[in-house]
Order: sequence, then structure tokens, then C-alpha cells
Amino acid sequence: MPRSLAVSDSIVIQAAPAAIYAQVSNPALMGRWSPENLGATVRGGTSDAYVGMEFDGHNRRGPLRWTTRCTVTAAVPGQRFAFRVHAIGRRRPLLRGRIATWEYRFDPVDGGTRVTETWRDDRRAWPDPVANAFDRLATRGHTFAEFQRGNIRRTLRNLKEAMESAPRPS
Repeated sequence: MPRSLAVSDSIVIQAAPAAIYAQVSNPALMGRWSPENLGATVRGGTSDAYVGMEFDGHNRRGPLRWTTRCTVTAAVPGQRFAFRVHAIGRRRPLLRGRIATWEYRFDPVDGGTRVTETWRDDRRAWPDPVANAFDRLATRGHTFAEFQRGNIRRTLRNLKEAMESAPRPS
């Protein structure tokens, strides 16, 4: 069975696109919303995203922990933030390869911003049966597309709750 290579979901948040972008584009903060990511260490120490910026994402799924190396591929304040995951390892991301791309779009709508989160499977060279078998083992019975669909939904709900409950500037 061919695998799904991308999933996305959207939510409307009652906040300005620039305010949401400022939070999402700082990889160190992602652990506040993601069910799997624990945050990140930005290489070079800056928190303002720019194309080419690298960071190491710290992740957990049940008892498993791993680190990914990521590079920002889009950083348009208030509009779009994206990065590709290109290395992985237990403590340090030593195993290199095309893994995934994550993208966030921020579209102004009445009452706030529509935030769309998209995950793309970059393991194009993997045969579908091999990828599906690996995915089911790594996610306890799901494909990565199914698994990420749930993660995206939870991340967006958590982001909405955090942004809408934050004090607003007067």
C-alpha cells in the first residue's frame, strides 16, 4: 500500500500572525506545545529564525529519546516558517539522511490567524513496505502520516490555548 507523504491541519487562533510566528519560529519553545518535542538547542545561540539556521531538536516518545539536526528553510515573519530534519541520533544527531520537513503558515482571517502545520515525509528513497513496517514499529502500530496527524492536532490545540491565554499588550 502506498504511504501518505504529507499531512496537515489548521486552526484559527485569536492572535496576530506576527505574534504566533514569533513563538513558533523559536525552536527552543516548541516543547511547550508539541506532544513529542521537548524543545531545541539553536546552534549559534540566536533565537531569531533565518534561512540556514541550524538547531538540534530534543524529542521523546514514551521511554524513547532522540535528537534531530534541523535546518530552517523558510523564515518569513508573520507568514511562514519551515525546517527540514536531516540527521538523527540518540544523544547527538549522527545518522544523516532525508527525514522530514515541517512547515507552519500564518494566514490572517477575521478574528485572528489561521495556523496550518504540515509534515512531509522526506524518506522518498525508502520502499513503501519498508517505511510502513518501520513506522508501525516506531509508532506502535501506525504509519507516520497517521501518527503525525494526531501530533499536529495536539500541537495546534496546545498552541491555540497558550496564545489565547497569554496576556496581550495594551
